[in-house]
Amino acid sequence: MKRPLENPIVRFAVSGIIVAAITFVCFRWLHVNYATVGFGFLLAVLFISANWGLRNATFTAILASVAYNYFFLPPLFRFIIADLQNWIALLTFLVTAVVGSQLSERARRSALSAEERRREFERLYALSQQLWLTENAFELLNLIPKSIVDSFGVSGAAIFVEGRQDAYFFDGASRRRFPLHQLKAISDRGEPVLDREHRICYVPLRMGMRSIGSLAVSGCDLSRESLEAISSLVAISIERASTVEKLTKSEAARESDRLRSVLLDSVTHEFRTPLTSIKASAETLLSETRLDKPQRQDLLQVINEESDRLNRLVGEAGEVAQLDAHQVQFHFEAHEIQEAVDAALQNLQAALRCHPLEIHIASNLPSLRMDLDRITEVVTHLVDNAAKYSPPDTPIHITAELQGGEVVTSVADHGPGIDGMEQEMIFEKFYRGREQRMLIQGTGMGLPIAKAIVELHGGNIGVTSQTGHGSVFHFSLPVM
Repeated sequence: MKRPLENPIVRFAVSGIIVAAITFVCFRWLHVNYATVGFGFLLAVLFISANWGLRNATFTAILASVAYNYFFLPPLFRFIIADLQNWIALLTFLVTAVVGSQLSERARRSALSAEERRREFERLYALSQQLWLTENAFELLNLIPKSIVDSFGVSGAAIFVEGRQDAYFFDGASRRRFPLHQLKAISDRGEPVLDREHRICYVPLRMGMRSIGSLAVSGCDLSRESLEAISSLVAISIERASTVEKLTKSEAARESDRLRSVLLDSVTHEFRTPLTSIKASAETLLSETRLDKPQRQDLLQVINEESDRLNRLVGEAGEVAQLDAHQVQFHFEAHEIQEAVDAALQNLQAALRCHPLEIHIASNLPSLRMDLDRITEVVTHLVDNAAKYSPPDTPIHITAELQGGEVVTSVADHGPGIDGMEQEMIFEKFYRGREQRMLIQGTGMGLPIAKAIVELHGGNIGVTSQTGHGSVFHFSLPVM
């Protein structure tokens, strides 16, 4: 529904009322000379031109000229001008009013055009902000039609990209309005099609001389320049997302190859030691028939322990793969952290023979919702690491306390410590310290497994360390 002053008839009527009001005030009350009256009429004409355009201003100028002649130029109340100077005054007023109206109209149109360009720039900026925040190509293609509708107030939008089987639409109405074959045809031809009658615009998406798709917009009053700007922005966003996706896949492939190489190197090295021990013990048992019972028992013990070690290595490798694929099932129940610590120490009796333990578990700790076997595994990895990297006869400190709404468990050792750069990488898969990897056996899988388990419990794990002064590994779990 139009406002009253947007109706042309109402505007003409108001213009007439303004002229009548100026005439009445100047003729009945002010009694000013006709030059002053002319300036009053001229101001009215310029005001109307600036607000309503040239047509209304011209009508006002003609009406003002008639009133000026009839009421203010002698002889009064007659449409006759006796004096040449009055003719000149009237014509000067009329020409000035018309020229001023044209200039004012031109300025008004320039201002409106500048305001429209400003709004379009703001819309383009808003659109670019939405599109550049999305790096996933599939999500971007689904987002583009909605973003164009939201930013520019059009009724529908669709986008087609070469290499895709289907187009992407704002809604069901857009799907019916923009047939896929038409979108493909625009992409192939590379020329825009503007259907002003149905207010539908098709624009190709170009990267340089290459067409990568097409864009369709309905309910569109946008200029051709604006449509081309939108299509360029959309094309750049699509190309950027595709490039990022390719780089991400390439980086993931390189990382996968690197991890595979590291895994093979680490596992090969770790498997070689127990296999060598098993083979040597087995060959001795087979070749030396005169071994006494204690000697045979020792060799069988070596075979048994190294077999357990091999089994553990295979289990860790499989667990890393399962955790990465989110295929591990957890059985959450209420348990105390003391249970996990006790079970871990029971598993590590042999490894802890040369390390006295100092255990400080705070009393009355609340129960935790956890998978007991998995948290026992976390404590086992941390304590086993402390035992491997600490000098013999140095103590290992295990503490657990309540901090805020979490139970924090810490394992401290007196080992060589970890420098600042390595602390950031110590929980990465297969990573092992530069100085220790050749001195101490390990696969670099224990800490990543512990990290994954703790995070799947909603907790955090970390390390504080100073080179030459040992390390403190700690993890926190939320209380029930």
